[in-house]
Amino acid sequence: MEFKLGNGAIMLPPLHITIIAIIIIFFLVRWSKQLETRRFTIFFYFLISTYITPIYSRSTKEGDFQLWFPLGFIFVFFYLFRSERNHPSKMKASILGLCIALYQLILQYV
Repeated sequence: MEFKLGNGAIMLPPLHITIIAIIIIFFLVRWSKQLETRRFTIFFYFLISTYITPIYSRSTKEGDFQLWFPLGFIFVFFYLFRSERNHPSKMKASILGLCIALYQLILQYV
């Protein structure tokens, strides 16, 4: 989406991405209000959970192949699993981050 303002323009992502971002921010703010202290940590759990990384790479004559993996979610999941200060809101935020990571994985392979 592009909004022209005189000599410049404001470029926004597609409408469906913008709506999804607004919904994600709404859920994260709602879940952060359920915590008594350190409400901002929900956002960190979400951001770390969205991290994907290639764990295997192979180069052939046809091109490169990379096997991607949501490593951020695995780290956050094991940290929350072992932690005594586990809160359902933190797990919800990390699962929402996993959904975004899976979306990124799909974009890598398409």
